Amino acid sequence: MVASSSSSSSSASRHRLTPAEVARYRQEGYHLFRQPVFPAAKFERLKATFENILSGLDSGVRPESMDVPHFQHPELFEWLFADEVLDLVEPILGPDIALFASHFICKPKGNGQRVPWHEDSHYWKTMISPMEVVTVWLAIDPATKENGCMRIIPRTHNTGKEGFSDYDLLKPGEAVFNDEITAAQRDPRKAVAVELEPNQCSLHDGRIIHGSEPNTSSMRRCGYTMRYIPTRVRENHEQIGSWHHLYLARGEDRAGNVYGDPTKAYPELARFRAKHGKNGH
Repeated sequence: MVASSSSSSSSASRHRLTPAEVARYRQEGYHLFRQPVFPAAKFERLKATFENILSGLDSGVRPESMDVPHFQHPELFEWLFADEVLDLVEPILGPDIALFASHFICKPKGNGQRVPWHEDSHYWKTMISPMEVVTVWLAIDPATKENGCMRIIPRTHNTGKEGFSDYDLLKPGEAVFNDEITAAQRDPRKAVAVELEPNQCSLHDGRIIHGSEPNTSSMRRCGYTMRYIPTRVRENHEQIGSWHHLYLARGEDRAGNVYGDPTKAYPELARFRAKHGKNGH
């Protein structure tokens, strides 16, 4: 019992969110972390890694669609498994944590696409159960109202449809996604603009309603989303194992999940996803 208590105390001492902040996150569905996430040099390495990945995109591929880049660039695990990030999500998820997904969403200046009102859970409902996901949205560039920062409608993760709203189809190419929450089930007047400086982040529940305006400004807007689940959540590996992997980030597996190797690249997963239109978002 003494060893367990000591271990728990040690774990809690490195948490980057206070109990009050965790309580507010659970109530509102999001939290803004205004401190630097990484030391300056470590953040600059991440930004340089992103720029290198961006420069290698095939022609015709929109930079808003840089989904699960860690499948092809395992060097990203330097940041995805970093204590600086895991110590943000552990107070919410507990000590047993898996990486669910990551995504660079880069809106180029002048013509960055709109992100429709959506819940991440809408795109994940056949992938994991239960739906417990924390997304860390790390600002690579400044995120402002002018360049199309994320907007969140508070408390919609546990009110209304609780992450599973009804959707209407959009015209292909009109926005980052091809569907949007039906107008009767969202109220943009309640939205909060998530403005961030580089190396700051927000955290949000995977069920909350959010979206963003197009970027018509003269400044690029890029963020790196790092998505985590407690390992008591089970991935539907039997159906999606050909195009998606979890990775054990901290602690132990609690649900019999299958995990990828963070030292290995999986280009075959990326090819399958591209061919079959799979997108873990």
